[in-house]
Amino acid sequence: MKPSNFAAIGFLGLAAAQANFPVVLNSTFSTVGPRNVRVDTGTYGPPVEEYHYFYDQWPIGLAVSKTGRIFTCYTRGTYQYTLGEVVNETAEVAYPSLEWNTPPQGLYNVSNGITFGSNDAEHFISVQAVYVTPDDTLWVLDTGRPTIEQSERISMPYAAPGGPKLVAIDLTTNNISRTYTLPPTVHYPDSYMNDLRFDLRSNATESGGGIAYIVDSSNEGRTGFIMVDLATGESWRQLTQHPSTQTAPEDVPSYHGLPFYVREKGQPLGFQEAGLDGAELDQYGEVMYYSPLTTDYLYSIETRYLRANPNKSPMAKKDAFDNVRNLGQRGGNANGFAGDSLGNVYMLMPEHNAIFIYNYSTRLTTPYIRDPRMVWPDSANVGWDGYLYMTINQLPYQPNWNDGVDGRVYPGLILRSKLPDGAAKNTLLM
Repeated sequence: MKPSNFAAIGFLGLAAAQANFPVVLNSTFSTVGPRNVRVDTGTYGPPVEEYHYFYDQWPIGLAVSKTGRIFTCYTRGTYQYTLGEVVNETAEVAYPSLEWNTPPQGLYNVSNGITFGSNDAEHFISVQAVYVTPDDTLWVLDTGRPTIEQSERISMPYAAPGGPKLVAIDLTTNNISRTYTLPPTVHYPDSYMNDLRFDLRSNATESGGGIAYIVDSSNEGRTGFIMVDLATGESWRQLTQHPSTQTAPEDVPSYHGLPFYVREKGQPLGFQEAGLDGAELDQYGEVMYYSPLTTDYLYSIETRYLRANPNKSPMAKKDAFDNVRNLGQRGGNANGFAGDSLGNVYMLMPEHNAIFIYNYSTRLTTPYIRDPRMVWPDSANVGWDGYLYMTINQLPYQPNWNDGVDGRVYPGLILRSKLPDGAAKNTLLM
């Protein structure tokens, strides 16, 4: 671990700015030179520590266990493995084994000229997200849709039933304990499962086994939530193509002072168009906060409407559509979310190299941390040690958004920062 070293560049007021929380107005500023010229330090909030460095692959999701084990995932094209465990400051290994990360028949198949991801339910294809529940189970979300290169273009095959799956791993034994696959009426061929949250309370479902909430960020537009009853394995959808889950058209975000357009090789100039992305439960499991990536708005819905299975209640879909709340703008586009024991929703803000907080008690967005090293904070997880951990992967500079040119520079990072106000891991949803 390495603490921030920005004091070395002469921003005299930086230590004072970082020493206090909550962040106060103007705490991002300092002065330099004999004339005391005001400058934006690019930094505020509690100190940000460098915890881990990635030199072989770019990270997406991460999860921290009770004992401090850290698991990371990497959406796969050519990577040898898609799920890993951090073993030291600069290295990871395939988890739970390289075998589980190696589908014998490959990552994809071609049928009648159409490319599909592997339908292998017993091996990982391309893991997008990981999550550790308070019972110390590692949950692995496999999209079943690897990134491949065809005809000099980077593309993503359609999903085949069996490939997209939710896998539970017992961290005591490192063995697979459960696997849930999804029918094509719930997970469409163009679905893309992006993130997940859990409520393991016995009263969350009629079966008493808990529920998983999965974000479907389908680039093709059929965005929404997928729910899985963890006792029965039954799954269903809600808010499919609801406006609150859809991308904002022709969005032009600004990353590091540069207006950003998508430049796919061989394609006309495009826009950053990404639908439902960040999602987080309140600490009681009664409200889901969420938003598309390319919008400045935050939304919420009471989870009872998501838990209602349309196969059992003819009004369930309409009830969900009618009960979405627009909570207003929050200061920019947001990527992944995380939550804590105080009900804070941490929103990763790639346009600002920052993380903002929304709290239902104030109904306002407030600053938490900002740091120039946060070059696309992708996902975050609250650890059991009172820190918020986050992956940094320089995503806007990946080759498939930049005419095939990879503008990223290793290493990728795991950063961490102390939680505010004595916040901790939320353990109420057991």
